[in-house]
Amino acid sequence: MNKNLIIFFSRADENYSVGYVDKGNTEIVAENLKTLIGADMFKVEPLKPYAKDYATCIQEAKTRVNNAPIKDNINDISSYDTIYVMTPIYWGTYAPEMETCLSSLDLTGKKIRVITTHEGSGLGSTIEDIEKICKGAIVDKNGLAIVGHEANDSLEKLKAWI
Repeated sequence: MNKNLIIFFSRADENYSVGYVDKGNTEIVAENLKTLIGADMFKVEPLKPYAKDYATCIQEAKTRVNNAPIKDNINDISSYDTIYVMTPIYWGTYAPEMETCLSSLDLTGKKIRVITTHEGSGLGSTIEDIEKICKGAIVDKNGLAIVGHEANDSLEKLKAWI
């Protein structure tokens, strides 16, 4: 039986196009996916939280590229067959903290499926960038991009994509 893990980064507070939220768009989509596939979930969290306002947050994200410490990481993913990597698009790709998390894991032979939330960037270069850091993984080229302000209504899009 295929065992699934959802690794996601999501940020509450002010989000582009939706204003201030208690739960980030990507987390909402991750919860919907969990409902559909019964996966375990791991939330990647920055060691230092981002600013609450969107403009400052995206500037902070730019400075964290290649240097984004996280609170915790997953110790053992050996029992999982498929890893769903879910992230908002920051500067055309995944949130910097996702690189910190993924680059520390042995993903050899794991199938990786990518879902992004965005407000116009689609998947950006996320799939290609994940291929670069996830050596030996089988990265599905058919990712899913969900518009952030449509996160609450993502269940049907997820069903069709799975």
